Amino acid sequence: MFVTYGLIAAAIIALLYPLFRAATSPLKDVPGPFLARFTRLWFFRSRWNGHAHLDNIALHGKYAKDGQFFAPIVRLGPNMYSISRPDKAVYGIGSKMPKSSWYEGWKHPSPERWTMFPDRNIQRHAETRRKFQSMYSMSSLLHYEEYVESTQDVFQTRLEEMVQDGRTVDMHHWLQCYAFDVIGNITYSRRFGFLDRGEDVENVLASLHSIMSYSTLAGIYSWAHPLLYKLLEKLPGSGAQGRNYIIQYTQRRIREREAERLLQSEKRHDHDHDHQHAPRDFLDITLDASQDPENAMTPYHVSMSNIIAGSDTTAISLSSIFYHLYTNPKSLKKLRQELDTTAGSRTEVGMNSWVAHYDAEIFGADVEEFRPERWIDADGEELKRMEGLFVPFGLGSRTCIGRHVFVFGDL
Repeated sequence: MFVTYGLIAAAIIALLYPLFRAATSPLKDVPGPFLARFTRLWFFRSRWNGHAHLDNIALHGKYAKDGQFFAPIVRLGPNMYSISRPDKAVYGIGSKMPKSSWYEGWKHPSPERWTMFPDRNIQRHAETRRKFQSMYSMSSLLHYEEYVESTQDVFQTRLEEMVQDGRTVDMHHWLQCYAFDVIGNITYSRRFGFLDRGEDVENVLASLHSIMSYSTLAGIYSWAHPLLYKLLEKLPGSGAQGRNYIIQYTQRRIREREAERLLQSEKRHDHDHDHQHAPRDFLDITLDASQDPENAMTPYHVSMSNIIAGSDTTAISLSSIFYHLYTNPKSLKKLRQELDTTAGSRTEVGMNSWVAHYDAEIFGADVEEFRPERWIDADGEELKRMEGLFVPFGLGSRTCIGRHVFVFGDL
């Protein structure tokens, strides 16, 4: 009897609590779907249907007031809100606000298997980013260019083969193959083989997509993620099993790379000079860095981050570019014209500083006259333009190294 009453009381509380929370919330006036005041089911359904981004845009437009294009804030759930602009308090550098609980769904339940993207630990994320951000800088990425170019050559060969056959080409599929092989090459110095086989190698694509589908929904009810993961990790095709597969795949690649490094080290001792000049990949750098006990980032973390965060997003971006180009003929035509009129790789371009210094649009109609006061008479914007084109010591990295000695000597 008491058990029955207890269950009834629990059910009543469970029903009344969302109503009480909605009525007493200090943010109860924030607009949004009626259902979202009481439950996250509205947001879950939007994600499930695959058009959450469109629903989000529509909400900000629907609740915009006079003079606004978008409402600055709308409701997605009882304690979940969407802002229309990247407020510095939330997204600014040095912000003390951690990522939301939604990112829990993107983690492996084991605390040791964290990666940078969903990491909610502000201090750990900041320290890790500081140590490894140089790996992803533009100057560092230029060292991986050889890996990208070799993959591009294979991709071009495959496209030319398909054109000769006259077959219809699924560009999204092939761009996925290209993106994964590029990521594989810059991470492990070795392509995964997607372009060679033209198919999902070792079920990696399917596993990755199952992770994405699972994580985007599991994050909405993040408290249930550890239990769900445990229940689903044995179920074929589930996001949990997909993540476990990617983990195993990554660890296998790391072991292979470590064996290759050992062999390469032996070759270097045998004076293999050609290999000494081969570009280092991501795994090389992180394997070296992992020798330092203070480095929290391991080869596993970098590999998982590159594969999950880098490959699919690259493929989607490339697919989107191709789609929009071919559905907007004017843009495609303009792009082709620009490519056709672009100078070749052996074209030499340079500027004679005399020409620059005799530009009347910058220095005035009396540019040929000796009038030093032009530098005093010029207003702020005019002076800025003149100084920008006054280049007696050269520009950029080729600026005269002794320019300060010259100025000091004149003074």
